[in-house]
Amino acid sequence: MSYTRVFPLFAAAFAVVYVLSVEGNWALVTYHPRINEWEWLTRPAKSGPPMYWYGWLATSFLAASAISLVALPLTRRWQPPVWIGWAVPLAVMLVFVYLLRSFFLR
Repeated sequence: MSYTRVFPLFAAAFAVVYVLSVEGNWALVTYHPRINEWEWLTRPAKSGPPMYWYGWLATSFLAASAISLVALPLTRRWQPPVWIGWAVPLAVMLVFVYLLRSFFLR
């Protein structure tokens, strides 16, 4: 069993879960930089805008790790194509360009 076979699946899963986390605001932690405070899950603003980015990364990392662990036995018989590791994140970048189009088309 080779762990390197799981890397393309991890990259694809991370990218997909990240875009879902951003759109659904599924942050594992919330950071309030003005008061230097961390909280679990998504919390409303206290003093200044909160930062959900760290939570989105943590959510994506844990979900992609779980998906990779579940897929690990499958990679014994099937090697995922390498293009999954770059094509899916590229597609997710295009999704973000679409979601943020109002910033580009002013």
